Amino acid sequence: MTGFSPESTAFLFPGQGSQTLGMGQELTHAFPAAKLTFEEADEILHFPLSKTAWEGPERELNDTINTQPALLVHSIACLRVFQLTFPGFIPAFVAGHSMGEISALVASGAASFSEALTLARKRGELMKQAGEHSPGGMAAILGLDIPSLEKICTEARTANEPVQVANDNSPGQVVISGAKPALERAISLAQQSGARRAVFLAVSIAAHSELMIHAQEAFNEAVKVLSMYNPAPPIIGNVTASPLLSSDEIRSDLCAQLTSRVRWTESIRFMISRGVNTFIELGNGNVLTGLLKRIDPQVTGIPLGAPQDFNILV
Repeated sequence: MTGFSPESTAFLFPGQGSQTLGMGQELTHAFPAAKLTFEEADEILHFPLSKTAWEGPERELNDTINTQPALLVHSIACLRVFQLTFPGFIPAFVAGHSMGEISALVASGAASFSEALTLARKRGELMKQAGEHSPGGMAAILGLDIPSLEKICTEARTANEPVQVANDNSPGQVVISGAKPALERAISLAQQSGARRAVFLAVSIAAHSELMIHAQEAFNEAVKVLSMYNPAPPIIGNVTASPLLSSDEIRSDLCAQLTSRVRWTESIRFMISRGVNTFIELGNGNVLTGLLKRIDPQVTGIPLGAPQDFNILV
């Protein structure tokens, strides 16, 4: 590819919130490798996930047990098309936002597509169950920094109603997660502290909060039995915001991620500090490309999810 090299490029994989009805369908019409990826996924999961992703109904796609595997399948379909189009192109790093980290496992060779897909489905099931056991939610806060929001969450939480910073997405765009009463108190405090915007997100679970603890033991077991290999290239972990260089480090980050903050801003800045100036977002939408502009407007973000995106690169 003209203009940038593998040594200065990273692959990014989107997480929940990037899904849309019809995701990946155009790609399967244009590229046999993408079609085969969706067909393989349907066989692995023993149900037509592709039909849910393409035809819905939307509420089924937005059910986290379907959202997570659907996002992974679309991402890996894009990855396979990229690899066939640009053989031998190995980026400096890979990273995935929240469940996108499981997609990154496949891209780094740390896990097979089949096992990663099964894990994504299991993660969605367990998170849904945890949400039913301990209902909660998430809220986006715009215009306040992390220290301010940490202080607000400390003030808003109680012993039985936790709330915490869940996603450090970009400077001035942070997501908090927890029990709804605590979220309401935190939103009020954020508005009083000068937040530009503070709104509930359309989710029924408190991801990346201690309310996910009910999913932890079963998810730990699912990660433990996953066949895992040392990654190449390195994965930047959500919890550590640093390279995961061994299978043990990957397992630790994946397990901790359920109840811990996604340190996305720090992850991107780490990769930039190591010479990355081009980020290719493989999967549905361009959420991560948009966040890049807020983190560092000097770097290049390229979303690859539809056939026309690949046409621009060729």
